[in-house]
Formats: sequence, structure tokens, C-alpha cells
Amino acid sequence: MKLTPYWLDTAPSFRSAHDGPVEGDYDVAVVGGGFTGLSAAIALARKGASVVLLEAGQVGGCASGRNGGMCNNGFAQDYAGMVGRLGAEMTRRLYQSFNMAVDTVETIIRDEGIDCDFHRVGKLKMAVKPAHYDKLARSQALMVEGADPDAYLVSRQDMPLEVGTDRYFGGLVFPRSAQMHMGKFVHGLAKAAARRGVRLHEHSPVTGIKRLNGYAHRLSTPTGHVTARQVLLATGTSAVGPLAYFRRRIVPVGAFLIVTEPLSPARLDSLLPRRRNATDTRNFVSYFRVTPDNRLLFGGRARFAQSNARSDVKSGAILQRSMLDIFPSLSDARIDYCWGGMVDMTADRLPRAGEHDGLFYSMGYSGHGTQMSTYMGQIMAQVMDGNMAANPWRDFHWPAIPGHFGPTWFLPFVGAYYKLQDILH
Repeated sequence: MKLTPYWLDTAPSFRSAHDGPVEGDYDVAVVGGGFTGLSAAIALARKGASVVLLEAGQVGGCASGRNGGMCNNGFAQDYAGMVGRLGAEMTRRLYQSFNMAVDTVETIIRDEGIDCDFHRVGKLKMAVKPAHYDKLARSQALMVEGADPDAYLVSRQDMPLEVGTDRYFGGLVFPRSAQMHMGKFVHGLAKAAARRGVRLHEHSPVTGIKRLNGYAHRLSTPTGHVTARQVLLATGTSAVGPLAYFRRRIVPVGAFLIVTEPLSPARLDSLLPRRRNATDTRNFVSYFRVTPDNRLLFGGRARFAQSNARSDVKSGAILQRSMLDIFPSLSDARIDYCWGGMVDMTADRLPRAGEHDGLFYSMGYSGHGTQMSTYMGQIMAQVMDGNMAANPWRDFHWPAIPGHFGPTWFLPFVGAYYKLQDILH
């Protein structure tokens, strides 16, 4: 069993032909080499800007290469609940931005010629309890009024057409959702950025950012520095660099995944006959999909814990038990991959993007990352060009989380709370 992400292990390696010393003057410096940073770098380069991208590790080495491989429209939260919190018009507008986000991923793949197994397979959200199906039905009735007219319910009786288990009480299908090979996509983005003249520096953590004369910034790394007129922080849960303001507003939560050995098409037909992305309605969520080479990827929260080698193995064992509870027929299936990654959660589980102290930022995707981060990279290129109205998150306040100064000492308590909620509701 490999403790490396399946996506990165099965993707071609990336090496920038433009790499070299960390030096020079640029229009824009992008900090972070995941989907947000790479997408923004491409969009900015298209506008004629000179762009440098600084990545602390390897391109796509964090959340962008460690996720579940889903490119879903729709909220992680209940749509009807969002209407109650934000109002019908705001909820509809935000939901439509997720629709556009999936479209944006597809457009970039086509325009940049990225071979990453992108397919519009749809997402199935599965009700763990009868009451959860009722909530899905209320949400679907509101969604079809304008946010997602194609979304439809699946009764418990019809669930065998979607998934080979009797554990769920119906579901809701989001036909716009897609899946792809994340490693191939992120490396394709990096190659496209390099091809458009972006200078990419891997293993170049930003250790300092200093404002110069009010109109430029100096970014320091262990191997040199650059100056830039504008800076975009696309750092997610990064623990590196002068990002204290953002760390107080983001809770890094571990997400864990396992991938089986390749399975026969007939066996996969018995598990996921329509090959959709599948996710359930628990706080300790389980989700699964089929990989391009016919493996079952199974992921979830498993534990409210940080990701590291020991934690990943412990979480992988929990996931395997959950997988066998849903699909007992996989008891003889070998587990070939097990890994974890960090999700950048905000208090309300919605992204944040804007400008703080002269620095632009987009992060806090809270599990919406693949599509929304790619989309927001494109959007932030517009924002940095003066179009503030393009930002769907422009009106959202972002207070610090009380008692949170970096280390997530409270995660076990949060986990206990959500586990209780899954039992009670």
C-alpha cells in the first residue's frame, strides 16, 4: 500500500523549463501552486502580465493533488438551509457561481488541451436517514426554480440503479457535476502556465512580504527574492510564511482517502453502475467514485485530525471499515493507496476572496475546492484588473475564529460535536 496520493503517483511529472533563480521584477506574484494559483497565473498571463509563481513544495502537492477527484456543482450544505440563512436571491447567485465553476474547468481543459479524463458523470447525494431524504426533497424543490432545474430526486426504490447498497434512503442527482484525474489536471495547468511565460518556482516558500513605497511588494524566499506590483495569496492551509491573518480564519481539517486495486468492469457495475460521484449526508461524510483505471476511490472525514503518515494509516483503516459496511463484497479487494490532505475550512464553510492590507487572496474553499478554486483563479485575475464586482464572495465578512491562533487544539471537540450530530439528526 502506497502512502502517496493516487493522483500524483499516476500523473506525468512536471518540470518547468522556465525555472531558475528566484529573482526579478514582475507585474504579479502568485503565492501557491495549486488550482487557484495556477488558474490565476494563466489568466493573468493571457492579459499580458508578467507573472511569477512561488510554491513552497511541489506544484499540486497539497489539496489540489490530494482530493477525491470530484468536480461538483452545488453546495456541501443543505440548499434549503442556505436559503434560510442568506435569502433566496443570494443563495441562487452563489449556487450559479458553482455551476459556472464546473463550466470554467471544462473550458480551461479544452482551451489548454489538458488530457485529464474529464467527464460529466453527475453527483449523487445519498440520504443516510429518511429525514435526510426529506431535506433533499425540500432543497430540490427550491433548486429547480432557477439554481439547478436539472437536479432530480431518486427514490429509495430506484437507488439500486445508482449504487449497489441498501444503506441509503434515496438521493439527489446533480447532473452538471464532473470528475477528472486531479494529478493530470494540475500538471496540465502548470505546463500551460509555463507555456504562457509564467515563471514557476517550486520548493520556494515565501518567508516574508514587505510593502515598498506603497505600490509594490518584495517577496522573500530562502533562495532569493522578487518584487511585484500585485500579490495574490492562493495558499489554502499553508503553515509557511507571514499569513497569521488568514490562519486565524481557516481551520485545517484532515480528509482521508483509500483506493482499491483495479476492479473488473462487471464488479464496478454492481457498485456504481452509472459511475457517478457519490457522497452522503453525514457530517462525517463518506464519498466515492471510480478512477480512470477502474479502481474504487473511497474517502471521507474518518477523524477530525491532522494529516500525517501515522494519522493517514489510522484513518485509512477507518475508511476501509466504512467502505466494507457499504460494499461488503469488497472484503477481498486489496487497498493500493492511502493518503490524507488538509481542507481549508471556514466557520460557515463558504470560500473567501478579496483584498487585505494590499494583498489579494482567495482561499477557504471548505471542500468545494476543485471547481471553485479553478474558477476563482480566473475571477481574481479580473478583480486584480479592477473588476471587483466579478467576485461572488465580495460581500462576505470574514471575522477571526475566537480562540484560534494557528494550532488546531479544538479539533477533537469539533469532531465529537459532529459525531453526536450524526447520531441525533
